[in-house]
Amino acid sequence: MSKEMLSPPTLGKVIMSQLQDNFGRKFHYLRMSVTDVCNFKCSYCLPDGYHPNGKQQFLSLSEIENLVSAFSQVGTQKIRITGGEPTLRKDFTDIIRVVADNPRIHTVATTTNGYRLEKHAKEWFDAGLRRINVSVDSLDPKMFYQITGENKFDEVMRGIDAALSAGFERVKVNAVLLKGMNDKDLPRFLNWIKHTPIDLRFIELMETGLGREYFQAHHLAGADIKAQLQAEGWQLDTPRADDGPAQNFSHSDFKGRIGLIMPYATNFCASCNRLRVSAKGKLHLCLFTESGIDLRDLLQHPSQQAELIERLHGQLAQKKETHYLHQGITGVTQHLASIGG
Repeated sequence: MSKEMLSPPTLGKVIMSQLQDNFGRKFHYLRMSVTDVCNFKCSYCLPDGYHPNGKQQFLSLSEIENLVSAFSQVGTQKIRITGGEPTLRKDFTDIIRVVADNPRIHTVATTTNGYRLEKHAKEWFDAGLRRINVSVDSLDPKMFYQITGENKFDEVMRGIDAALSAGFERVKVNAVLLKGMNDKDLPRFLNWIKHTPIDLRFIELMETGLGREYFQAHHLAGADIKAQLQAEGWQLDTPRADDGPAQNFSHSDFKGRIGLIMPYATNFCASCNRLRVSAKGKLHLCLFTESGIDLRDLLQHPSQQAELIERLHGQLAQKKETHYLHQGITGVTQHLASIGG
């Protein structure tokens, strides 16, 4: 898309200010799902695997381009390409280029299960991808298989090495710690990042529509992990503008860092800085509390940018102060893969 198309004359009459809600939170980070499809069967997300619901028509490359253009004009500076498993898209490299070619987008990131990373890390880096999160829920190959349903541990780990070699400015590893499953892996994870410059993110299990029984059986409080880390000398870092709700920790003896995402922590939502758009073009103001607002009708042509931006501003007024997880409300979210969680 040309720079002229990024700033059509019609947008002069539209409020071009930073997206902001009624609680003063500003949103400069978009998590953009490009597919619901995933080839893993993670027990906390898609335990029965992905099953298509009718004919899938995910956002096209041109729709993605129009979406990115609109968000970039209202303050979005970082876009994370998510799924499902985003790298299953045959045009994934082209999607990276579309996002990276927008001069207003400063950071292009993705989250992946890593199964294609070994082969394509350099290609994606050359296309403009700069940050990558790889989901690795256990460093024990057997437990990795038990959680993901796929015997691809070695393949994923080689992919992480390829990403480090490709020159990514930040490589993160996401792990959902599950009581009774991989909770004993913490020492192994810490030993790994002692000499490896990995940002390790522990994500507290969130209750979704999959059911309370699984949550109660496997939920491990992030506060307990935080207390253990601090007892071992890990120091809480000063928050940066783009950290969002993550709490990051460093240790002088370790090359890697640790981040904790604890949705049940007090004031977790106060630092929310991200919005989500699903693979079918629905805006989600929160991961849990609403079903999404359709944007797709306004993604068909660059001439619709003014109306699309106006809709974005209007919907931000509807964003709630919190996700209400503390009250056991999980919203319509059946699994995290459905809207790029």
